[in-house]
Amino acid sequence: MGIVDDLITFFRAGGWVMYPLLALSVVSVALSVERAAFWARTNSRRNRYRLSRMSAKLRAGDLPSAIAIAERASAIQFRYAAALLDHASRPGADAARIEPAAMELIEDARPAVERFGVVLSTIITAAPLLGILGTVTGIIQSFRLLGGSGTVTDPAAVAAGIAVALYTTAFGLVVALVTLFPYVIFRTQSDRMLSRLETIAATVAESLPRAPGASQRPSLATPDTRASA
Repeated sequence: MGIVDDLITFFRAGGWVMYPLLALSVVSVALSVERAAFWARTNSRRNRYRLSRMSAKLRAGDLPSAIAIAERASAIQFRYAAALLDHASRPGADAARIEPAAMELIEDARPAVERFGVVLSTIITAAPLLGILGTVTGIIQSFRLLGGSGTVTDPAAVAAGIAVALYTTAFGLVVALVTLFPYVIFRTQSDRMLSRLETIAATVAESLPRAPGASQRPSLATPDTRASA
């Protein structure tokens, strides 16, 4: 019970700012666990093997087999591939016509890929700011005592304001740091997945006939990629 008592004392000493920081930390941990489980399932060894098989079938021009592989898996890259291959299997489909569908499907998949990214980014920014707010509150509390008309006879009263300043700043930084590292990992995974979807789209396009006069390799970059080019 000693650790629990220390935590209770820590939160009481930090003042009211500690409670929104605690709420942010709980949200951060919950979302990080959810995203970690999502990426673990998405990038499992079985899914990597299925993706390799599907890509091989696409390069060989075997669209029915590629569709069968995509429809047997539920990971986002296979849902994307199944939807794109549905477009590719329609009469008259060619590499040039599949590009708009590929870009549209990538944008449809983006919310699932980047889910909770904005929330985690907001926590990284908000937690230190709340810590600074607690710092200012604690310093104001101490100066109010020191600037009063009476003489301060209990140093503990001044120390309480300093404790608020230190504890809230420390806790805010801890919450931000604990959120930052998972956020960077998840952001990297999101970028890789979007690139993987573009690769799938390019592979599908290469397996289709090209219209006369079309370029040898159609551009399948997302709008974001084109803007940065």
